[in-house]
Amino acid sequence: MPADLVSLLQHLVRIPSVNPDNSPGTDQTGEADIANFLTGLLEAIGAEVVLQEIFPGRPNLIARFAPVDGRPRILLGPHLDTVGVGGMIVEPFGGEIRDGKIWGRGASDTKGPMAAMLWALHETRELLAELPVAVDFVAFMGEESCQWGSKNFAERYAGDYTFALVGEPTNMQVVHVTKGSLWTSLQATGKAAHSSQPERGENAILKLTRALDTLDHHLGAKLATFTHPVLGRSTLNVGTIRGGSRPNIVPDLATAEIDIRITPALAQAGGALKLLRETIESHALPVELVKPHENPPMETSADHPMIQALLATDPSIQLAGAPWFSDAAHLSDRGIPSICIGPGSIDQAHTIDEFIQISALENGAKLFERFIRSLAHR
Repeated sequence: MPADLVSLLQHLVRIPSVNPDNSPGTDQTGEADIANFLTGLLEAIGAEVVLQEIFPGRPNLIARFAPVDGRPRILLGPHLDTVGVGGMIVEPFGGEIRDGKIWGRGASDTKGPMAAMLWALHETRELLAELPVAVDFVAFMGEESCQWGSKNFAERYAGDYTFALVGEPTNMQVVHVTKGSLWTSLQATGKAAHSSQPERGENAILKLTRALDTLDHHLGAKLATFTHPVLGRSTLNVGTIRGGSRPNIVPDLATAEIDIRITPALAQAGGALKLLRETIESHALPVELVKPHENPPMETSADHPMIQALLATDPSIQLAGAPWFSDAAHLSDRGIPSICIGPGSIDQAHTIDEFIQISALENGAKLFERFIRSLAHR
């Protein structure tokens, strides 16, 4: 274990663990190196650690400080991977200290919350085996792309856990409701022709853009009816569009990627994919759905005993909601009541100059430690 919390986070930032999907900006990708480092660290403070490979070189990590003996179990669960580093204006793997901050990829999302959780476990290591509620540390691969790690873990172990604290930068607020999402591509096909005779072809770009306009108008209005008192309404965003090869060729293929954010009410009504398909069919839109991927929203009751225990830890901890999604949603969807919590701000996540305030990091670790110690009285 590094000498102090700040040194620990610096070490974590200096271990590249970039998700290999979606333009990593480096060849230093994958979660194996950081998982191996964490294995040694956690074993040194008394945990039994298992690495479970989800994809080659990309494991989940499960660390248990108490045997599986029937007592209730909760987990502290950050993710191992970060987003890409292309375009960063600070050294992504530097862990530099400047202006009271630690800089680098993952400092906020989510190695800062990870370090705070780890340091709290280090400071309470003498208690962990004897607590009436077992506390595991679980680190997930692949959160920044499809969340394969948490999905696999939830399928295998959901029945073992009564609560999950998923590490995300929430300024130590208890995020107990989040939106889900649907990501999919919409593809339109046409017929190529020389642009001097466009009537001899079918312009795929025009077909797609007209369909997108219809979706924005009609589907957007339907989405707005699915609201939540904390999260607001369900939304649609057209994020990318591609098509054609040359200005003098009528394009025969065009593709757009869309992102629909899903409130719990929309999920209860059948989900975004169902509504999208119905809208495409009812308006006879000339597009095909390609690789739709839907993530569930999350809503954990504020009355849950573990949430109440967190709120009692410090008056600065409050309930909150968020429009983003995380591993917590997949754990919750499989029956583990879950929240997101951690030091740092989501405003710094994925930025070109990512950082975390050292004071926020230290406060987060103290609050996690107080929460773990409070479990002795449950």
